Amino acid sequence: MLYLQLLGLLVFLLAGCEDSGSSFVDPHSFAKPDEAVVRHIDLDLKVDFGAKQLSGTAALEIENRAGVSEIYLDSRGLQIEKVTLGTNGEETTFRLGDEVDFLGQPLIIAIEPSTKIVKIEYSTSPDAAALQWLEPEQTAGGKAPFLFTQSQAILARTWIPCQDSPGIRITYSATIRTEPGLMAVMSAENGTEKTSDGVYHFEMPQPIPSYLLALAVGHLAFRPLGARSGVYAEPSVVDKAAYEFEDTEKMIAAAEKLYGPYRWGRYDIIVLPPSFPFGGMENPRLTFATPTVLAGDKSLVALIAHELAHSWSGNHVTNA
Repeated sequence: MLYLQLLGLLVFLLAGCEDSGSSFVDPHSFAKPDEAVVRHIDLDLKVDFGAKQLSGTAALEIENRAGVSEIYLDSRGLQIEKVTLGTNGEETTFRLGDEVDFLGQPLIIAIEPSTKIVKIEYSTSPDAAALQWLEPEQTAGGKAPFLFTQSQAILARTWIPCQDSPGIRITYSATIRTEPGLMAVMSAENGTEKTSDGVYHFEMPQPIPSYLLALAVGHLAFRPLGARSGVYAEPSVVDKAAYEFEDTEKMIAAAEKLYGPYRWGRYDIIVLPPSFPFGGMENPRLTFATPTVLAGDKSLVALIAHELAHSWSGNHVTNA
């Protein structure tokens, strides 16, 4: 009976789309992807713990599908300094539309039909909803500050000007500049060692929706779990985490038998500080996990199986 009801609903929705003659519009985004859509984002951001601010640039590779003169992005609380077009850096005009509760403002940028690159200089607000700035006292080690992001559901727009809708997938690259001695990781291809200058480079070659954009910066160490998995955590926690999650490779193999090949390259986990308020977040390539699962007897690692499953249902095939 439930199957028939769901089938009927699907037919109704498809019929409605066909009758209207128009594409579905996400009511929680200002983007107009049928006109001009973002395909790739290249970030270059400085992390300022003192100001609780990210600042730098987001270079967007776009496809002007309809040859329009404007592209619509989502933003919320961002300070936009300047916008340029193309590789020559020709400055263009922009405006912020009316603010809407919870959604922020549309960032509307003048473009040409031939525009391929839009570069935005900007900074975030100290109270940006996606950015969680922790004092040293809020971490396990108690010696260094920590930053982590939570972009789900529509909070990516509070730290990156983007088309913040799950139906729009992007690849991304990033350069993150932080204090020497701290380590940055993202939902992307990550290194396993700290750099001497605090500068880190990232690539995410698989297209993802904006809610899976993720960043963490802090006093981190890494332990391998297998050929394609590992765990990041504060040094005082990392060995305990490595023991707790040592069966991660077995989980990946079991999931592949059910759903097919794991298509994200690596599957790593980061154990966040005790102040992390969630159970877990399925950021691709790098699951964010609460330290409360470190029970010492592996009794709570079902959380990892749950987040791993999102590598197929959610991250790979998104409900959009």
